[in-house]
Amino acid sequence: MLLYSDLPALVDGTLLQAPTDPTLAVQYLLLDSRRVGVAAGSLFFAIRGAQHNGHRYLPELYQRGVRQFVVDSASEIPGGPAAFPEAGFVVVPNSLRALQELVARHRAQFRVPVLGITGSNGKTIVKEWLAQMLSPDELLCKSPRSYNSQVGVPLSVWELNRTHTFGIFEAGISERGEMARLAAVIQPTLGIFTNLGTAHDAGFSSAAEKVAEKMQLFRHVDTLFYCRDHALIHAAAQQLLDASRTFTWSRQHPQEAHVAVTVLEATADRTVVRVAQRRPLPQEHTFTVPFADEPSLENALHCLMVLLWRQVAPAEIQRRLDRLHPVAMRLEMKQALNDCYILDDTYNNDLAGLSLALDALVRQPRRGRRTLILSDVLESGLAGPELYARVAQQLATHGVERLVGIGPDISASAVAFPGASAEFYPDTAAFLADFRPDQFRHETILVKGARRFGFERIVAVFQQKIHGTVLEVNLDALVHNLNFYRSRLQPGTKLMVMVKAFAYGSGSYEVANLLQFHRADYLAVAYADEGVDLRQQGISLPLMVMNPSPDSFQKLRQYHLEPEIYSFEALADYLRAAQEQPLPPMHLKLDTGMRRLGFTEEDLEELCALLQTHRAQLRVASLLTHLAGADEAQHNDFSRQQLAAFSRMAPQLEAALGYSVLKHALNSAGIIRFPDSHFDMVRLGIGLYGVEATGQQQDALYPVSTLQTTVSQVKTLAPGQTVGYSRRGQATDYERRIATLAIGYADGYDRRFGNGGGEVVIRGQRAPIVGNVCMDMCMADVTGIAGVQAGDVAEVFGPNITLTELAGRIGTIPYELLTNVSDRVKRVFVAE
Repeated sequence: MLLYSDLPALVDGTLLQAPTDPTLAVQYLLLDSRRVGVAAGSLFFAIRGAQHNGHRYLPELYQRGVRQFVVDSASEIPGGPAAFPEAGFVVVPNSLRALQELVARHRAQFRVPVLGITGSNGKTIVKEWLAQMLSPDELLCKSPRSYNSQVGVPLSVWELNRTHTFGIFEAGISERGEMARLAAVIQPTLGIFTNLGTAHDAGFSSAAEKVAEKMQLFRHVDTLFYCRDHALIHAAAQQLLDASRTFTWSRQHPQEAHVAVTVLEATADRTVVRVAQRRPLPQEHTFTVPFADEPSLENALHCLMVLLWRQVAPAEIQRRLDRLHPVAMRLEMKQALNDCYILDDTYNNDLAGLSLALDALVRQPRRGRRTLILSDVLESGLAGPELYARVAQQLATHGVERLVGIGPDISASAVAFPGASAEFYPDTAAFLADFRPDQFRHETILVKGARRFGFERIVAVFQQKIHGTVLEVNLDALVHNLNFYRSRLQPGTKLMVMVKAFAYGSGSYEVANLLQFHRADYLAVAYADEGVDLRQQGISLPLMVMNPSPDSFQKLRQYHLEPEIYSFEALADYLRAAQEQPLPPMHLKLDTGMRRLGFTEEDLEELCALLQTHRAQLRVASLLTHLAGADEAQHNDFSRQQLAAFSRMAPQLEAALGYSVLKHALNSAGIIRFPDSHFDMVRLGIGLYGVEATGQQQDALYPVSTLQTTVSQVKTLAPGQTVGYSRRGQATDYERRIATLAIGYADGYDRRFGNGGGEVVIRGQRAPIVGNVCMDMCMADVTGIAGVQAGDVAEVFGPNITLTELAGRIGTIPYELLTNVSDRVKRVFVAE
């Protein structure tokens, strides 16, 4: 057991203040104040990052019961150590390094095989598949999800304990000097180098430098597995390791590798390979890999090599290959029946993964109770009573009010959950046989199960029956874009984020909740009803309503929504309502050139007089204006005139008010074009959703939304035949194959995409739209695409057809395409 009093010697630190309880043990490592699970036994590292400083959150953590802290600046402890009388503080030169040093010492206690994985692609897939294939033989500890960063690796390795017989951890880097620190934490005895791609090229002067840096993970391994066909990897391995410490495979250089691989047959869903092992013992076998795409084949072959090296029987290897399945590495949030939400995390179930999934459940502030549907927890290395006592503690600290346990082990440990409303089933089939939809209402339900329990069947019965068109919203991409714009802000500038129009079609609550978690300063909606809905869903951030009406003022008051006031008429309505009962603060809009809404410079004298007269009734939160042409360089002079006018008008209004208020003028485009005019706050809109309106920084953003539909049927049109209304889609002088797609203008797919105006991507190839777009469907020409069949997925927009390209095809803007996606289209929210 590690005591807090042991820390200074372990992390090169100084004990600044001892906790009042000298017996405090360190059990859990904590880096994020928003993710406190079990406070007792948690040790918080106050790490500084580009966008945060962990020292700021010490009071919040102390209030929530955390008593053990590692800081790298005593002067930044709010109020000093005396403000935390029961807490212990260890001061270190660098909190991140201290975290890594502590976990490196923890790792050194265990003499079990540990396999480290790095490479540009495939790390997480290889880790998950290898864990599946080794689980019959080993008690495994592995990285949860893709925890491969400077903080993710130590959090993963900390889970290693004396019951484990094998560890698998992935490591990712983005710049020089990082891998040595991760290698010291993982201390691998075995390694896999997956491949080398272009990811993070900016952090290195050359591909050779990048591969050499990644290779540092394997400096002390006994055996490194890699594909001989990657020339740079092979060259770096030869420089670092002697031949006896490598195990290689190849399809291009069979005589130079331990194992020669030949593809004998490839179909749409499997690949048959001949594997000829040259050493240590010559042998040859044929295996069927249940994947056809090249990346999956390479990933599976990496895993196959490890099993060959371990001398697993070929028949057993094939059995394990047959059980491989695609890894859904993302937690998905889905609308479900009876106003429920499903958090779908059904691809594995271990203690570390359960903790992460429960964190995600806690971050959903929706009304109604929190429910967990949980299978037996596998690969923990703990006996049943101890394991499920830990699970019960996690459920209690995360506020889970209802538990559905599925599996023989968790059912046998029902006594471990006395405080929860709990029910248990021996298997998934028993739960489904007993399932009644009316038993679940207004709940947020985390479905967390090991793959073998088939919990996708449970998710299916919960989901609303919505047709096969889906808008997938990548929340990780949204966070990346948020941080990109934050990195462009002047110090101290606040961030208001637009979630109007259903968050540009992406889903207001889901996006607002993520922004609340990532500490945006303000949200903005168009109408009061949008704000009311967010408040009812548990969103507590300050909310500005851009188009309030007099009949909505009661809702503004009830739900603390702040109106934007842009005219004397609206101000008079606000004043009348405020005389009856105080209203939330307002935001005064100034018209500096948009000529749409707002007070002009000519209105200032009258406006200032009103503000002075009614100081007692009025509370102003901010002054704002809107630029008419911020996204186009040709309007830069006009934009600067607007900003100059705003800079003249704001001080006069603040003088009339008698106090300073927030000032904001810039939208997404303005943030990029006018960095000297950020004022106190900026308003982030379309940029958050992956569209950089100026065109200058588009490559820095990630696409957030992918609209997909399905092929309903495929028909053959003979020459001269037509398809669709008004016979617009014609097969002229040759036979055509036509796929009917389950999307139409009622789903938001514009009629202008008909007759070749639009394209979709099916099986990786583009297919033009033929004929008129119908209300509920449209047709695509798939003549040149082999194997298209009913059920295939068609991408409408996403990574292969960008919103910007698609909008340009019909002479509109990406905003319109996003906001036009109908509410009847199912939204699925994904995150790692």
